[in-house]
Amino acid sequence: MTHDPLAIFGEVPQFSLTSTDMTDGGPLRPAQYGADAGGADISPQLSWSGFPVETQSFAVTAYDPDAPTGSGFWHWAVANLPVSVTSLAAGSALPAGSLTLPNEQRLPSFIGAGPPPGTGTHRYQFIVHAVDVATLDLGPESTPAVLGFNLHFHTLARAVLEATGVAGGASVR
Repeated sequence: MTHDPLAIFGEVPQFSLTSTDMTDGGPLRPAQYGADAGGADISPQLSWSGFPVETQSFAVTAYDPDAPTGSGFWHWAVANLPVSVTSLAAGSALPAGSLTLPNEQRLPSFIGAGPPPGTGTHRYQFIVHAVDVATLDLGPESTPAVLGFNLHFHTLARAVLEATGVAGGASVR
């Protein structure tokens, strides 16, 4: 059985998410693996379009539902991206006003993939959420779960790009 963290949110309209660094269903590039896994902890380039005109801001999350934790693993959680931002360069600084929440290692940044040996292929879900308010009321120490709670009530639509990774993947390619 595969875990779908979005299933509890119900259906919302979809829009388009693309990346020059990965393809939907394809493997992550070495740069998107963690430093401990031979990578560089560089967030991928992302571009999105086709979101509802009512969108006031965006949130971006990166999540591994296959991590052997019982609750998955949050690699990245960004809220309050201005509606004028429809792409992020790889490893880029985020625009003023946006908020990067601490990931599972308690760092307010992107942390790359690092599946443990023997845990098979992991899915990395990069999701852009179209949000109906300009600013979600979150503190800088809020968790990705708190962001998810807020997104449950404020997501107009979402775009998903899912890449895969395996133990040693930064050097396997």
